[in-house]
Amino acid sequence: MKAFLLAAGKGTRLRPLTLSTPKCLAPINGVPLLEIWLALLERSGITEVLINMHHLADQVDGFLQERRHRTRLKVVAVRETALLGSGGTVWANRDFVVSEENFIIAYADNLTDLDLPDMIDYHMKCRESGGILTMGLFHAPNPRACGIAELDDDGKIIRFMEKPAEPASDLANAGIYVTARELFTYFPDGDTGSSGTGVLDLGHDVLPKLAGKMFGYEIRRYVRDIGTIESYRAAQTEWPPERQER
Repeated sequence: MKAFLLAAGKGTRLRPLTLSTPKCLAPINGVPLLEIWLALLERSGITEVLINMHHLADQVDGFLQERRHRTRLKVVAVRETALLGSGGTVWANRDFVVSEENFIIAYADNLTDLDLPDMIDYHMKCRESGGILTMGLFHAPNPRACGIAELDDDGKIIRFMEKPAEPASDLANAGIYVTARELFTYFPDGDTGSSGTGVLDLGHDVLPKLAGKMFGYEIRRYVRDIGTIESYRAAQTEWPPERQER
């Protein structure tokens, strides 16, 4: 199975760290976040990953070149001269998964030790019930700041809203998906999304259309968005999760 690992963001909320270090290379107790992700994908049986680059792309490319001799995971690095958005990157590189029935999409600015093979198995079972996409979910302390999913008793997502004023639940999008190629039939016509800027966002422009056709997978292991200085600092004391269990 192949994966998209979205890593091009500027990380403006992590400044001044991200003025000189790309967000995806922010160290977590000395280990770059991107290294943690690539190790997770490799041990989960992913064979090939496409990584998009933009902010401080030379650093990201140098990191990938340095590690390519010590991994069996094939990495395809794609530079974006302008940010395309999470959906825009996947759409622009859809030929990468042209031969795949199912594939992974993950945001590299999240820190997690999820059981990805278990999530893949769950997705395959959901496919039998008409599911197209399986979304990783976690219980958010501030649901108004997240994409929130409302589930029925069977685990099907019947409504999804980005940063709702009145959240229907506290189950938030963890930015990790297992999806079938049918996903592409739900992308808007053309390359532009609702923002009108040419940026296509999965959360705003694609996922709401999949209500009733996607399922939620609750991540019961560690997951944290390290997008703010406060959250990034917290991750340094929480990671690796095994340390907290001693």
